[in-house]
Amino acid sequence: MKIAKGLMPFLLIILAVICLTGCSHVDKTDVQAVITNELDLLKNLDSDTTQKYVSYKELFPDATKEIKLSNEVKEIFSLFFQNFDYEILSVNVDNDKKEATASLRLSTIDAASLAKDYGEASLKNAILKAADSEEQATEKNTDSMEERYLLLDQLLSNNNYATVERECTVELCNKGSNDDKDEWEIIRSHSLENNLVGGLMTYLSDNNLLSPEETLTVYLNTLKTMNTEQMGNYLGIESLFNTSDTDKNSIAAALVELFHSTFDFNISSCDEESYNAVIQTKITTFDSNAILTAYQNELDTYLSSADAVIDGSVKRYEKSMQLLLSKIKSNTATVQTAAVFHLTNDGVSWKLQDSNAAIGNAIFGTLSSTPVSEEANDTADSSEQN
Repeated sequence: MKIAKGLMPFLLIILAVICLTGCSHVDKTDVQAVITNELDLLKNLDSDTTQKYVSYKELFPDATKEIKLSNEVKEIFSLFFQNFDYEILSVNVDNDKKEATASLRLSTIDAASLAKDYGEASLKNAILKAADSEEQATEKNTDSMEERYLLLDQLLSNNNYATVERECTVELCNKGSNDDKDEWEIIRSHSLENNLVGGLMTYLSDNNLLSPEETLTVYLNTLKTMNTEQMGNYLGIESLFNTSDTDKNSIAAALVELFHSTFDFNISSCDEESYNAVIQTKITTFDSNAILTAYQNELDTYLSSADAVIDGSVKRYEKSMQLLLSKIKSNTATVQTAAVFHLTNDGVSWKLQDSNAAIGNAIFGTLSSTPVSEEANDTADSSEQN
């Protein structure tokens, strides 16, 4: 009897421990169930759950024009989460504070690669927008939220991105009104949102997402995609590219075609200091001096002939344009020139300074203007004398 009495306190302690352990296990199970229910919806590409955990505005907080997103745009994250997965590593519950934390291992898209591709594509669009006419530029609003998501959709649809793993902590709170009714809820936060998208928010907000060299590479590669009008607008060579003169238009088109077939570049060095960078490059393009030398020689021969006198001023001008066009089309000579580019980081990204002049001079050299008619010269001379 004495033995039984002595065992009673011990048995009560064991029973209490068992009860506490049982409650703790139940709580952890409840927390795991909440996490599983929510994240399984992301795995199943549930649009409502995606919108609950991923703020469309937070992904692009600097967008200058916010609009109500279309259903098409809202479905973009179904592509983002198509390979999403997770594993619950551990759960800790604090019943007194009605709080819980869970350690997760997430499998997400390689957001670093996606962000890099987005940065390059966005910069290319901005450059082409600057090269479009004013009317076209107005139609293309690359700063709008919708445009940014459509670009993201294009990348997700056309590219295959690897899956990477990252660990994160999820916080939960118990919204139950009493101890008998638990209502565990995941606390939505910027950190959780960022982790669910593989850190994409952090990558996109990095002002060094594209290095100075990568930024310059986008600028120069985008030139290769420009048509004649865009090239003229962007480089500011209006006298050559933006004209109603049919002959000049033909020469401009021939120069752009020649540029596309010969242009190349090599970055020699990059000196970066604080928010400034100086990049030394070697640019390969057509030899404008060779074209002009051949053109001038043939023009001089023509002008010294009797035919030039007979032709008159109008035909002489037409002949000069025909000769220049012929030399451009027949040119095979290339030249490599040194070009220095200056970039600054405005806290958002690297920007190329005075890009139009630097690129235009390196590419076209002395071919930035074309012959003018004798009447135009006479008018110009008269204006100078007056």
